This record gives sequence, structure tokens and C-alpha cells, in this order.
Amino acid sequence: MDYSRYKTLTMLHRDNGVLDIEMRCDGPGGNGKLPTAGHEGHWELSEIWRDVSKDNAVRAVVLRGSGMGFSGGGDLDLVQDMANNFEVRTRVWAEARDLVYNIINCDKPIVSAMHGPAVGAGLVAGLLADISIAATDAKIVDGHTRLGVAAGDHAAIVWPLLCSMAKAKYYLLLCEPISGQEAERIGLVSLTVPAEELLDKAYEVANRLALGSTTAIRFTKYALNNWLRQAGPTFDTSLALEFMGFGGPDVQEGVASLRERRAPNFKP
Repeated sequence: MDYSRYKTLTMLHRDNGVLDIEMRCDGPGGNGKLPTAGHEGHWELSEIWRDVSKDNAVRAVVLRGSGMGFSGGGDLDLVQDMANNFEVRTRVWAEARDLVYNIINCDKPIVSAMHGPAVGAGLVAGLLADISIAATDAKIVDGHTRLGVAAGDHAAIVWPLLCSMAKAKYYLLLCEPISGQEAERIGLVSLTVPAEELLDKAYEVANRLALGSTTAIRFTKYALNNWLRQAGPTFDTSLALEFMGFGGPDVQEGVASLRERRAPNFKP
């Protein structure tokens, strides 16, 4: 499999068929501090799982971020383009849909290793991973309502299943940040470890998966993910409502407030 077309992701084949995928903070649209999903990066993060499924050399995947955190969310220039341009909005909607379904349907087990901030498209992959591992001091935030759009992406399809409807509504409606330690306590992630142990633990888990029975692990993943497939209509609705919001007035104020580093002032 030739991964050279990817510019915001770096792939490395490790021992035992473990593929290391790093979301780069210095790729196109990156800021050198956190991996962010610009026009190119958003498409790549949705597309990579098709190639992983077709790569016969891969038995398990570790997804991680670079720089100061796991993911910094969508690039504000991309968000602004989505708000101003219908063609961009519909293209990114299709990518957001594919990101969720491609991860669910990827036949290789995925392990995420989340450190620092975990926001946006990267968080989608981080929480939909088959085994999600967070540093105890990681900061998980679904920032959609802070931006002025509905919590679409992965939120409606998986948060209530992981941490209960009550917790999902609290954190999604308020955009309340969650530490890695609290995320494990409420069931949002599989495991939390000190930051200095994060990658070692992720590779350890991925190696165990890679050395296990390929068919047994992949078939188990497929069956369990039927819970998510059943929630497909709920996800599709949430994503449609999110992207409808990108055509409304609140997202303009949301973007402006983020650029100006102030609280948003949404009109009633």
C-alpha cells in the first residue's frame, strides 16, 4: 500500500503488523502546535481507513497526534469556507459522514492514544477507535455548540452508548471539557494512563491485538459495531443538522469569537 499521497498523516509499519498513524501538526494547514483538520487534512482522515482495510500488511493500528496534543479540531479557515460556500459545505459533509462510517467498517482493530487537547475530527477517530486510551491529563472537548452548530460528527452515534444519555447531554450541550481520568470514569474511553506511559501502552495493546486471532478479533469488532450501525439514522440526522447550522448566523459569531479569543455572544 502506497501512503505517499497523504500529507497531513505519517504512516509507519511497526513489528507484528502494527501500523502507526500520526496526525501531523506541521502538515498543510497545521500550526506546528496541534494537528488541525484543514481542507486536505479532513479528507485524509476520512480516507485513510479505506486504505488501512485494503493493506494486507496491517493487523492493528495505533492512531496518535503530534506536538502538544492529539487533535486541535477543524481549521478555522475551513470552517469559514464551509459557512460561506455551499459546495465546500456539502463536500465536507460527505467527508464527515465517510469518516465515521469508514472507521466503523474498517476491519482492522484501531487503538487511539490521546494526549493533550482532543477536539474535532481527530476526536471522532479517537472515540470511535476500538480501544481508546487517554492520558490522565488529556482534555477532551466536543466544541460544536460553542461554535454555534449542532453536535454532529460522532457525538450522537456513540456518546450515549459509551457514557449514558445523561452524561452525553451534559458534556455535549455545554461543551464542558473532560479530563482523561474523568473520561475513563464515565466510560467515554477504554483506559487512562499517565502521559509518559501513553504510547507504550497503546503499542502494547496494539501488539496484543495484532498477535491474536485475526478472524476472531475482526469478526467480534464487526458484530459489536452493529450497535453503531443501528444508530446510523440518528447519526445521519445529527450530521445534517450540524451542517445546516453552518449556513446560519450563529457559526459566524462562533468563528469570530474563537479568532478573537472571547466568549461568543449568540443572539436569542
